[in-house]
Formats: sequence, structure tokens, C-alpha cells
Amino acid sequence: MITIEENKMKDKTALLESKIEEAKIAGGIDRIASQHKKGKLTARERIHFLIDEGTFQEMGMLVTHRSTNFGLDKEHFLGDGVVTGYGNVNGRLVYVFSQDFTVLGGSLAEAYAEKICKIMDMAMKNGAPVIGLNDSGGARIQEGVVSLGGYADIFYRNTMASGVIPQLSAIMGPCAGGAVYSPALTDFIMMVENTSYMFVTGPNVVKTVTHEEVSSEDLGGASAHSTKSGVTHLTYTNELECIAGIKTLLSYMPQNCEEDAPSIPYESVNELRIGLNTIIPENANQPYDMKGVISETVDENSFYEIHKDFAENMVVGFARLAGRSIGIVANQPAFLAGVLDIKSSQKGARFVRFCDSFNIPLLVFEDVPGFLPGTDQEWNAIITNGAKLLYAFCEATVPRITVITRKAYGGAYDVMNSKHIGADMNYAWPSAEIAVMGAKGAAEIIFKKEITEAQDSEAKWKEKEVEYAEMFANPYNAAARGYIDEVIKPEQTREKLIKAFKMLENKVAVLPKKKHGNIPL
Repeated sequence: MITIEENKMKDKTALLESKIEEAKIAGGIDRIASQHKKGKLTARERIHFLIDEGTFQEMGMLVTHRSTNFGLDKEHFLGDGVVTGYGNVNGRLVYVFSQDFTVLGGSLAEAYAEKICKIMDMAMKNGAPVIGLNDSGGARIQEGVVSLGGYADIFYRNTMASGVIPQLSAIMGPCAGGAVYSPALTDFIMMVENTSYMFVTGPNVVKTVTHEEVSSEDLGGASAHSTKSGVTHLTYTNELECIAGIKTLLSYMPQNCEEDAPSIPYESVNELRIGLNTIIPENANQPYDMKGVISETVDENSFYEIHKDFAENMVVGFARLAGRSIGIVANQPAFLAGVLDIKSSQKGARFVRFCDSFNIPLLVFEDVPGFLPGTDQEWNAIITNGAKLLYAFCEATVPRITVITRKAYGGAYDVMNSKHIGADMNYAWPSAEIAVMGAKGAAEIIFKKEITEAQDSEAKWKEKEVEYAEMFANPYNAAARGYIDEVIKPEQTREKLIKAFKMLENKVAVLPKKKHGNIPL
């Protein structure tokens, strides 16, 4: 016989279950269908594919807004437009918030922001990454300044969490106005082609103010931000690929700044890589693909490139070496000869600082002819932007190793993790040319008088170029002074790096006591 108490509990349980079902349906069947029609997943579907099965624990499912203005008293949605909680990704704890465009356009307001802030606070306390799945029309206008305050509360936490826990932002739909600054404060931004966009001011405002006609895609789509602005680090053709990318990216990172990135089992075999012996062209001015050097050196299929389509004269990304996560920064001779410029310096500096924040050792492959000359570079501050990369390397305390494959000219030699700015181990291939500048230009300056007075000035110039190259365009003067620890055969590179990083794994370096440095922003 069922007691009165059991009946009451049954009724209460039924009420709870109905509320859970209401929360799960979010903005309703029609709006979910509209989301799917656009080629987009719902907030809960995204979490389903991201988080390990059975591990997601939702927080704040029954939260609702408190506003009564402009008809909001008649529109209440459980969860208030964002799904928040925690779970595992490949067995590791993460915190996640997923914005729900089916509820009031995913617009952010007071209660909504409080939910996000709560999981960010918990992530900080427990030392685990935060993943934001962004799909929102912006601030909830009906709530006025309260919604703006909610954004600021999130921005503050993004900043406090920076360098403490990894923060990843996946843009799955619109992200406009003040909403863009939370992703901008995180470590990595991913975008989905054709369905996501980011901008501070939209096409209509742009047209009104500047009279420019531009679409949302052209103004702030995945292509624009991956190639032109560099705002986004990774782009994907659909949301499932993006979610898979999040999982891959997390696999190279530690949980927080106090831990090391997870290693995978590795058994050493023959570490010689004969293919590296023939990768440098005989003609010193002929390009080659530095990604070939990287793939030959690191564990098979482990290189995960970041910022692939932005500032292509610099290659950055994660890889594994003998199963251990490392960060790679490399000049790319196949694009602009690997020269350093404004964008590549920014790209490299940000990546270096991320790796240093989270105890990921740095490997630098160097083939750099110098900094890009020109009024465009000088007037747009190549000086301070180049200094960002210099600052980032100088400040980094993780194990740092450089391999000079070919050119290392001028100030760019110093900037690319030279021994002088704190690199732990510096190797050079026999093809390395470490000099103030290229032999041709140097000969013209040093032997100008002899060249000018010679009967055949071109022949004299060539003669002096060869003379200078034999004297300086090699790694041996630097090695004689200890600036290069060892000149190695290219085939030995992987073996040497594995042993060197193993030797450096307990490195301790302490920066001078200070509140913080003043990087040339």
C-alpha cells in the first residue's frame, strides 16, 4: 500500500522531472529545428559530443532571469540560455559553458553571467581548463547595464584565470560587440567556417559610419580572422570537427600551471632521421618547407599546427617528442623567406608565452634572414612588435632549445631563442650561417672601396662575397665562442633533442622579484 508521504514524494519527483524536461527543450522544438537548419548543433548536443559519455554534471539547470522589463516577465526559460557544468574530456576534468541560441538568441544577462562566473570560479579553485562554446546574439538589451556588468564579471575572471588554467573558446555562431572580449582574453579561439563570426561592430554599423558594404562573413567570419586578423587560431569545416579539435588541443596541455602536460608511453628505437640530411637546398637562397623538418623530427603525426593560415612565415604548434608534449616555433623559408615581420612576431610571442605559462618546453627551428624592411613595417611598429617576441623568449623559464638549420642573420638571430637570451641548448647544422648579415650585402659594405676601384667590380664583389662567406657564413665561429653548444649532423637532430629535453626536465629558473614585467604591447 502506498502511503501519503510516498504519494507526495512521487508528485514532487514528477514536478522535478517535468522541470528537467522543460530545461532540456530550451527555446522549444521549432527553434531547435531552426538551429539544425542552419547547420548548427544545440548547446546540449555540443556538450554531448565534447564530454566523455556519462560524465557531464550540469549546474544551474533551473536558474531563470529576474527581469520584468519589456515583456520578459512573460518569457522564462529554465537555464536562462546557457548550459554550464563539468565533466571529463578523455578522462580529464574540464569545466564548460555552452550558450544556447534557441533561448532569447543566446543573449547574456545577469543570471546567465552568474552561471558562467560560477563555473569559472570552480575551475580556478580546482585547477582545470574552462571551455566556452559561444553562440550568442550579445547582451540582453532588455536588462540594460546589468547585462554589461555580467560581461565585465566574466572578463575579470578570464584575466585572473590567464596563465593559471587553460581557457579555450569555440565560436559556434554569432559573437558580437562586447561578447568578443571574453574569447579574446582566452588562450585559443576556434571558429567554424560559414556559421560563426566575430566583430565589435557589425556590417550595418560599418556601413553607417564608414559607408563600406561588407557581409558578416567577410567582416568577421572564420576565413577573415584566420588569415587577416589572426584573431582565431584554428578553423574547422563543421562543429563536430571543431569539437574534435578541442579534444586534440587539450591533449597537449596540462590541467593548470602547477602541472606538466600528460605524456604518452614511448619506446626508443632508432632515432636517426636520414631524410634530414638532404632537406637543405645547395642554393642558400632556395626555399624549403620547414614543416618537413618538423615532421621528420617529432613523433609521427604528432604535430598540431596553430595559426596555420596567419603570418605563414612563422610556424607554431604543438607536437610530441618521445611521447612528451612540446611547443614548436619555427621560421618558414617557404614563405617570405622566413623573415620576421609584425604579424609573425605577434604570432610567435603569444604562443611562446602560452607554452611558458603551462610548463610546455619550447623547441625553435631557425632559418631567418632578418626583419622585413619597408615603411609599412616601420610605421606600423615592427620595433615594438619584434620586441614582443624577444621579450617572450627572454622571460620564458621552461626548457628552451634552438636548432639553426640555415640562416641566422642580424638581430633576428638574437631574437630567435639565442644562447644570449637564455636558451638552454643551441644546436646548428653544418649548413648554418650565423652572421650579422648575408655575405653579398656584407661584402658590399666591408669591401666597398676595393669593389669600386676594381676593373671588374662584379667579379671583385663576387670574390669578396665568397671570402666573407668562408669566414663568417658558418656555425663554427659561434661554436668557438660557446654560442652554439654543438654542431650536429641533421640526421642526429631528433636523438639530440630527446636527450637534451630529458636532461632539462627538472630545470629550475627564477625570474627577478617584481609585480610583473611591462611587455611592449
